[in-house]
Amino acid sequence: AAAAAVWFSAIAAVLLAASTIAVVVVAKMTGKRNGGAAAAAAAAAEAELPLPPVVSGVSLIIPVITRGPMAVADELYVKLGSVFTVSFLGVVKATFLVGPEVQGGFYSRPESEVHQGGTYRMTVPMFGRGVMYDVDVATRSEQIAVCFEALRPTKLRSSTVTMVRETEEYFAKWGEQGTVDLKRELDLLILTIASRVLLGKEVRETMFADVVASFHELMDNSMHLISLCFPNLPIPRHRRRDTASARLKELFSRAIQLRRGSGRAEDDVLQRFFESRYRDGRAMSNNEITGMLIALVVAGQHMSSSASTWTGAFLLRDPKHLAAAVDEQRRLIGDDRVDYDALTTGMSTLHRCIKEALRMHPPAPALVRTVRRGFAVRTREGKEYRMPAGHSVVSYAAFNHRLGYVYRDPDEYDPERFGPERKEDRVAGKFSFTAFGGGRHACLGEHYAFLKMKVIWSYLLRNFELELVSPFPEVELNNIMLGPRGEVMVRYKRRKLTST
Repeated sequence: AAAAAVWFSAIAAVLLAASTIAVVVVAKMTGKRNGGAAAAAAAAAEAELPLPPVVSGVSLIIPVITRGPMAVADELYVKLGSVFTVSFLGVVKATFLVGPEVQGGFYSRPESEVHQGGTYRMTVPMFGRGVMYDVDVATRSEQIAVCFEALRPTKLRSSTVTMVRETEEYFAKWGEQGTVDLKRELDLLILTIASRVLLGKEVRETMFADVVASFHELMDNSMHLISLCFPNLPIPRHRRRDTASARLKELFSRAIQLRRGSGRAEDDVLQRFFESRYRDGRAMSNNEITGMLIALVVAGQHMSSSASTWTGAFLLRDPKHLAAAVDEQRRLIGDDRVDYDALTTGMSTLHRCIKEALRMHPPAPALVRTVRRGFAVRTREGKEYRMPAGHSVVSYAAFNHRLGYVYRDPDEYDPERFGPERKEDRVAGKFSFTAFGGGRHACLGEHYAFLKMKVIWSYLLRNFELELVSPFPEVELNNIMLGPRGEVMVRYKRRKLTST
C-alpha cells in the first residue's frame, strides 16, 4: 500500500503511460531520423528470436491512474515476465526491462546502438546552444569527458576543505535550537557548495544571490511534463525558463571575465574548464563553459538535494539506523574536522544510509532510450527476445529497486542490505542499483554527490540533535524528477559529540 501511494499520481503515470506516449514518441521520431542500414542489418540478424510479449498501452491508462504505475508494472511483470512491450496502436512501442539481468542492453551498449533520442532535447533551452544535447555525439562525448576529468576523485580531494568550510559557515547561522525546513536548508547549502566548488570564487563571493534566484527560476520552470514533451512551446513557463537561463549565462560570463582578468588560477571546475582542450587542440569557448557549468549544477542539484532530504527523513524516523550513523561519527571523528579519507573510506554506515534512500527514491525514476541497432536480451528465466531497431527501451529504476528477489523486504529502509555480509546490490548483478545509471551511462558526478552529502550529514550528526516534527514526506508529483513533497520540518538542538 505504501509503495502504491508513493507512485499514485499523474506524474508517476509518466512511467507507464505518459512516458510511453509522449517521451517515447519524441525518442522514436529521432530514432527514425538516425536509423539506417546498420540498424536494419542488425534487426535482420536477430529476426529468428521472438519479440517480447505485447500489451496495449491504451488499456493501461485507467489502471495506471487509478491503481498507480508500480502496481500495474508489478502485475505486468508477474504476467509477462522480465521483458514486455507496451504498444500504443502499434505506432509507439516501449519495451520495459525488469531486473538487473536484462539491463545490460540499456546501460552498456554504445550510443550508436542505443541512444537517448529526443528525450534530452528539453535540456537545450536550459543549457543553451552548442553544448551537451545540442551537439553531435562525438562532441558531446568530448564534453562529457571534460566534465568527468574535472570531477575525478583525485581532483575533488582538495575540494573537501572547501565543502567542509562552506558547511560549517552555513550551519553557524542556526541558533542554539529551533525548527527549520530541512529540504529548503539542504537545497540551499548544496547550491552554496556547488557555487564554490564548481562555479568558482567569483560566483560565490560576488553574485551568489543572483545565481540562486536565477537557478531556482530555471528549475521551477523546466522540470515539468510539458517541458519534456514540448520544450519549445511558447508558453509563460518556458519564457521564464529562457530568461533564467540567459541570466545565468550572463552571470557566469561575468565570472569568466573576472577570472581571466585577475590572472589567478583557482582550484575549481571553472579553472579546469579553462585549461581543458578538445582533441583538435581547441579551447572551450565562453559559451561552452557557461552552458556546461549550468549543466553540471542542474545535473547534481536535484539528485543531491533530494537524496540528502530523504536520508534525513528516513534516519529521523528510524532510531536504530540513526544511532548507528551517530556512533560511526563518534568513533571516527569526535571533535576533529572531517577529511577526505574519513569521508571516502571511513563512513561506510553513512554511505549506506544515503544509498538506501536513493534506492527507495531514485530522483530519476525511469529512463528511456531508443534502439538504433537491434540486439538480444536473455531473461533471468533463460528466455531470449530481440529488441528491434525503432523500439524504445525503458529502465524503470523505481520498480527495479523494489524487486523482492534482489532486495529483501524491498519496501523497508534497511541500509545494512548494502553491507559486506549481504551486498544485495551486487548478488543479483551489477545493474541491481541504478540510481546513478550504470555501464557506459554511469553518472559522472556520483563521487562528488556522495562526498558533499557525507560532508553535510557528518556535520549535522556531530553537531545537532534532530527530530522530525512534520509527517514523513510523500513524493513530489508535479515534476519529472521526483523528490520529497512539501516542507520537511525538523527541530534541532546544538550538541558536540566526543570521541569514544
